[in-house]
Amino acid sequence: MTELPVPVPGTTSDTLMWADPTTVEPEALDQLRAISRLPWLAKLRVMPDVHLGKGATVGSVIAMRDAVSPAAVGVDIGCGMVAARTNLTVDDLPDSLHAIRSRLEELVPVGWKSHTGTAPVLSRDEQLKGRFTTLFDRFGQLRAPHIDDRETRALSQSGTLGGGNHFLELQADDTGTVWLMLHSGSRNIGKELADRHITEAKGLDHNLDLPDRDLAVFLAGTPEMDDYLHDLYWAQEYARLNRDIMMRTFKGVITEFFPHATFDHDVNCHHNYVSQECYDGVDLIVTRKGAIFAGSGTLGLIPGSMATGSYVVRGLGNATGLCSASHGAGRRMSRRAARRTFTVDDLAAQTAGVESRKDEGVLDEIPGAYKDIDAVIHDQTTGPSPLVEVVARLRTLLCVKD
Repeated sequence: MTELPVPVPGTTSDTLMWADPTTVEPEALDQLRAISRLPWLAKLRVMPDVHLGKGATVGSVIAMRDAVSPAAVGVDIGCGMVAARTNLTVDDLPDSLHAIRSRLEELVPVGWKSHTGTAPVLSRDEQLKGRFTTLFDRFGQLRAPHIDDRETRALSQSGTLGGGNHFLELQADDTGTVWLMLHSGSRNIGKELADRHITEAKGLDHNLDLPDRDLAVFLAGTPEMDDYLHDLYWAQEYARLNRDIMMRTFKGVITEFFPHATFDHDVNCHHNYVSQECYDGVDLIVTRKGAIFAGSGTLGLIPGSMATGSYVVRGLGNATGLCSASHGAGRRMSRRAARRTFTVDDLAAQTAGVESRKDEGVLDEIPGAYKDIDAVIHDQTTGPSPLVEVVARLRTLLCVKD
């Protein structure tokens, strides 16, 4: 068995990977090699959920000197997870969870759907309403071109799930305690902001000779960099608020069914974002693309697929790993390949015992399209340089997904 981490073969910078290179698709390794050749790169760290991504490899932590690549962050700026432990146990739950799933699907728009106006819960939660108002009071200050007419859509999508690998789940840990968890990001407004800044970056003179224009960067001290970071931080705040609105709605649904339910403090973490951090005395701009912050003692969330459960972890502050960990299991095949490989009957079999959709619309999210979450956790909790420790292993009871 390969002792992790290992250098990525063929890279030219300080690059380490918490995965066996022989298990990683060749296209993803090529993408990592391209990132390693960027002249601004200081360190590249690769998590065990690594797979090919658009712009940059999913599961990568890219630390640059005085530069940031908007395509490496991606279009779902601030995407992440939030979870809350309840005082309920599985013994409190009914035999069928279908009514709870139906109520969640009624109150939380999924896929392309939005709220009519704004999320209803905002009228009942003054703290969330205050954050919402403050955030949108700054919408007119966004610097990306031609963004003003997107405000109404951004307002209505705040508190909505989206599609793909985003989800709301009811889960239970090994003691039988019930947890709530959800995964979502900055919806269309994050994409609109990202697309505009990515287009601008690709046209800058210092990026014209790059081997991969998707890795175009903004340079520190330039108006373009300042404008991008301004809009990016706004979108990261929007994504966090989006999750918090949905979690408040989720808790409301649970208390409808279980009036005695209470909830612990939320665990909340981004996994597509930028932060400014210092390693070895050097200030770096760190992009986590499909990776979470795992500072010492920091709680994080690492989900599997729609039926394989999730992990609550605690960061070990591993500076060698840029204080990072994986954001999930990671795909082992594309959505198109999943639809070619599996059937609806396969989906029903692989999600048996989980209250969820089992139709063609979510076939590309079948568990078989993802890596083994337990193996991904193993690779970052063992060996000479672990990234996290496990706090709780959660199994999926109910999943809302589009």
